[in-house]
Amino acid sequence: MRILAIETSCDETAASIITATDDRIIVQSNVISSQVKLHAQWGGVVPNLAAREHTKNIIPVLTEALTTADTTRDTIDLIAVTQCPGLIPALLSGVSAAKTLAYAWHKPLIGIHHIEGHIYANWLSADRMIIFPALALVVSGGHTQLILMSHHCHYVIIGETQDDAVGEAFDKVARILGLGYPGGPIISARAQKYADTCKENPLTLPQPMRSSGDFNFSFSGLKTAVLYLVKEYRKKNHLQEKDALPEDFIDQVAHAFQSATVDILTFKTLRAAKKYAPRSILLAGGVSANTQLRLSLGDMIATDLSDKELFVPALPYCLDNAAMIATAAYYRHQHMSKEVRESLTLQWKTLQAYAHHPLENVK
Repeated sequence: MRILAIETSCDETAASIITATDDRIIVQSNVISSQVKLHAQWGGVVPNLAAREHTKNIIPVLTEALTTADTTRDTIDLIAVTQCPGLIPALLSGVSAAKTLAYAWHKPLIGIHHIEGHIYANWLSADRMIIFPALALVVSGGHTQLILMSHHCHYVIIGETQDDAVGEAFDKVARILGLGYPGGPIISARAQKYADTCKENPLTLPQPMRSSGDFNFSFSGLKTAVLYLVKEYRKKNHLQEKDALPEDFIDQVAHAFQSATVDILTFKTLRAAKKYAPRSILLAGGVSANTQLRLSLGDMIATDLSDKELFVPALPYCLDNAAMIATAAYYRHQHMSKEVRESLTLQWKTLQAYAHHPLENVK
């Protein structure tokens, strides 16, 4: 099956073409037009500005995806698009383009949940079979969740953030430290710089909800702890808000923040794995690119869960991309009834975008 997918949930205009079979997925093209530099001046994504850029970029991105894959509309079997969750103005750009193509090309159309796409990025990278049941740790700018999968396309959320998502916390802490946007890569680099020069960090930060007894997360308090720490440092050293913080202090705080974040994510994942006994553990979402988190989960598997398999996406598939949407669409299509598959030919009429839609409700 050959699938064309579109992803515009936030600030990446992406299109991909894959060829999928039961035992292999081949990415023929995976084109991404990033808006990071555009939104950096605002300290975050501006929805209407993102939508304007999607409208401008979608045709060139689609054209490049088709050209790179040496594919025409005649060989496309299915069109997929991210329909939720995300920024509505941005989502509408992709959904409108996908519906137009489905109508003009007479192709079936399927809407995919963005988080489902991130989870299925693991199937793009796996060099061995992912065996169910699986436990997915989803970490991104908008989500932090622990999700159980008993089989393909079946999700039960057993834990999630009660406030900020982990990626959001990285962005906010980077802003507090004067590091700019996006925060994840910058915090990670500064934390590694500190680790390379210092053996131990005397600075420790709290790990909210560590003793909660459940699998939920909270990062708002950790972010606030960093804010108070910086305020106290400025007061003690007679620094004004406009004054830049010393580089070594920034590195130390970045290291302490990342350590606290990675520790609590690993701790809760370990507890969930011991309770639910999955065969596979999956890492998913934009923050899955974080090197320290990957290493920490790997150490956890080696030390405490040697009978489990850990899967992490290849770096090109960690951030928002359309290949992951196409992959999720393939497995969802494979597990649909004949009647539902036939209804996809009319999705150009009925498919809608949703800012918020629980993954557990996806059918």
